[in-house]
Amino acid sequence: MTLLSVLLALHLLGAVLWVGGMAFALLVLRPSLSVLEPAQRLALHGQVFRRFFLIVWHAMPVLLLTGYAMLFGVLGGFALVNWAVHLMHLLGLIMAALFLVIFFGPWRAMRAALLAQDKAAAAAAVDRIRRLIQINLVLGAVTVVVAAWAG
Repeated sequence: MTLLSVLLALHLLGAVLWVGGMAFALLVLRPSLSVLEPAQRLALHGQVFRRFFLIVWHAMPVLLLTGYAMLFGVLGGFALVNWAVHLMHLLGLIMAALFLVIFFGPWRAMRAALLAQDKAAAAAAVDRIRRLIQINLVLGAVTVVVAAWAG
């Protein structure tokens, strides 16, 4: 097994966890929450986001580090790669920045609202998180298509 194979496997695993987790949250979990009362939905969102964001805190650096390791350690740097690698890099940085916005913005607000038992503020924060995750899911899906197209 080559170094490139190991890096690529770790890179893909990170992408699967992050993008797949967002897809699951939006396409499976969210529609299924309608069977719960609003207070239960908020509590479940709090638990789900806490666990998922912990995964992203690990997947995101793995993606970035393995991407840079492949780029500079194997592929020869930005000057020697095609447009797809540049686009994947840009989209990955945007996704990472958007995750930081989610984590330090509405996620922080949601946790504070839950502690204060302000259900309206918590629900508003959940909606902001959902909208930002939707954007990140689209960016992640575009990145996957670019990777497949250029591969």
